[in-house]
Amino acid sequence: MIKFILGKKLEMSQIFKEDGSRIPVTWIEAGPCYVVQKKTKEKDGYNAVQIGFIKKNKNIKKTEKGKEFKHLKEISFKKEDESYDSIEPGSVIDVSVFEKEDKVKVSGTSKGKGFQGAVKRWGFKGKATSSHGTKHDNRTLGSTGSAFPERVIKGRKMPGRMGNERKTIDNLDVVSIDKENNLIAVRGAVPGPRGTLLEIKAK
Repeated sequence: MIKFILGKKLEMSQIFKEDGSRIPVTWIEAGPCYVVQKKTKEKDGYNAVQIGFIKKNKNIKKTEKGKEFKHLKEISFKKEDESYDSIEPGSVIDVSVFEKEDKVKVSGTSKGKGFQGAVKRWGFKGKATSSHGTKHDNRTLGSTGSAFPERVIKGRKMPGRMGNERKTIDNLDVVSIDKENNLIAVRGAVPGPRGTLLEIKAK
């Protein structure tokens, strides 16, 4: 079975080890996910599996027949392998595909922070002092151009929208698995606020 699952971020917490040390963890409600479609190279041009997470109970369209899920995600395969061959439509993927101490990477959408200045968005230092004549310039951007080419060069770090981007955190350890409640705890923080859709994949 492929070690990939969709989940929903619940909260951050901590787990205490036997020696008294603590581990910061993020609890994720992972699955169960359902295989709704299997694509083949002969028919579709590539090998892939489409899985669904969180079933819909109402407002289901006719075009969604057989795919009544709030979230659908497609996993592509570069070549056929044992995990791809063993998956069939209707199969269930749950947290049991992972084991404690597995290395995983978690992808999601980071928190949106709106329009921010360069000091917060890029970590600029700002003006060093608030001396005479510069008291209102502590968080200004500073110079953005030069005499040539007499314009702001493309790609310059400027104020703008911050966050709300796809982020991937790599090499996270699986600390705990609760198969009965479909919960998985990974060491450290993952992208997004509570309720964010996450993709968890084994390394």
